[in-house]
This record gives sequence, structure tokens and C-alpha cells, in this order.
Amino acid sequence: MPGFLIRFLITAVGIALAAYLVPGIEARGTGTLLAAALLLGVVNAVVRPVVVLLTLPLTVVTLGLFLLAINAAMLGLVAWLLPGLRIGGFLPALLGFLIISFTSWLASRYIGPSGRVEVLLVRR
Repeated sequence: MPGFLIRFLITAVGIALAAYLVPGIEARGTGTLLAAALLLGVVNAVVRPVVVLLTLPLTVVTLGLFLLAINAAMLGLVAWLLPGLRIGGFLPALLGFLIISFTSWLASRYIGPSGRVEVLLVRR
């Protein structure tokens, strides 16, 4: 359970960072960020696999680049469902998705599956 909460908060921080850095993304308040992080997790767990499966031929033809559009669309879906989050188009959604993904990836390098911070020591 702590791992879920930490990853949930990291996603909220990623959305806040995307709203700060990308001009076309606006989030109103901390509650909106937390709701967006939760809703993004649900959309990525439920809707995204179905969309990826349905668009598999297009993904293969574009050598996987269409997955970027799918991920941006999932962020756009969250903004459409959540009144306090606004995304101004495809390019801001794509840049926002990349920032959120990078933030999550960077934090996941230091957080293990149990939700604890892990430090690896390499002895030579």
C-alpha cells in the first residue's frame, strides 16, 4: 500500500510539473492534481490496454511511435473527464505525457516495489 501511495503522489507531482512547464496545460489546485493522478492511473489501467489492442496494426506500422499518441490521448481523456484540468491540444498533451512519464521513471529508479527508498551501493 505505501508503494501505491508514493507512486500516486509522484504522478501528482509529474502533473504539477507538466502544468508548470507546458503552456497549454492548466491545473486548478492540489485537489485537481490528486484527482488527475488517480484518474490517470485508472485510465491507464482500464482504457489504455483496450486502445492499444485495437490500434495494434497502426502501432506496428509506425514502429511503436503511435503509442506516444495513445498516451497523449489518455492524458487528454483525463482532462476531458476532470473539470479542473485543461489541456489546450495534442502537442501540450504529448509534452505533458512525456514530462509525467519522465518524472515517474526518475522517481521509480529510487523507489522499490514496497514503496521504500532504495539505495544501491556498488563496491569495486
